[in-house]
Amino acid sequence: MTDNPIGLDEFTALPEAAAVELLLTCCSSPAWARAVAARRPFAGIDELLRAADAELREISQSEMERALSGHPRIGDRPDSAASAREQAGMADADTAVRAAIAAGNRDYEAKFGQVYLVCATGRTPAELLATLTARLGNDPDTERRIVREELVKINRIRLRRLLDAGDDA
Repeated sequence: MTDNPIGLDEFTALPEAAAVELLLTCCSSPAWARAVAARRPFAGIDELLRAADAELREISQSEMERALSGHPRIGDRPDSAASAREQAGMADADTAVRAAIAAGNRDYEAKFGQVYLVCATGRTPAELLATLTARLGNDPDTERRIVREELVKINRIRLRRLLDAGDDA
C-alpha cells in the first residue's frame, strides 16, 4: 500500500484503471477493486467503506482466495508496510508464542485450506494465538464467514489510511 495517502476527491478523480490499482494495494481481489472503483463517486469516507464492505461480502470464493493471497501468515515476515503495521504486535512475541502460532497456522491451513486471517491491528501475540486456537474449533462455513468479516476490518483500516481518513475503522 502506498505510504502517500490521497484524499477522497483525488481518488474520485482518478481514471478507472488507476483507482483499481490503488484499491488493489488494500485488497488483492481484482473483482472487489473493480466493483468498488465502479461505484465512485462517494459522498464521503463512510459511503466508500459501506460500499467496500458490501462488495467484499459478495465476491466469489475464488476472489476471496485472491484477497487472502495478499496477506502473510501471522508471525511470518510481513511482505508490505501495511502488513508490518498490522502485525506490529508480533515483534514482541517470545519464542514459545511464535512457535505456537506457527504450529497453529499449519493446523489451520490443513483444516481450512487457506491462511489464518485476523485483523491483527492493536492485538498482542497472546491474543492472536488465543483467537487462532479458538477458531480452529470452527466448522468451515463459520470460518469462511469470520474470514470475510476479518477482511472487512482490515480493508477498512487500509482504506482509511489510503484516503487519509485516519487509522480507526
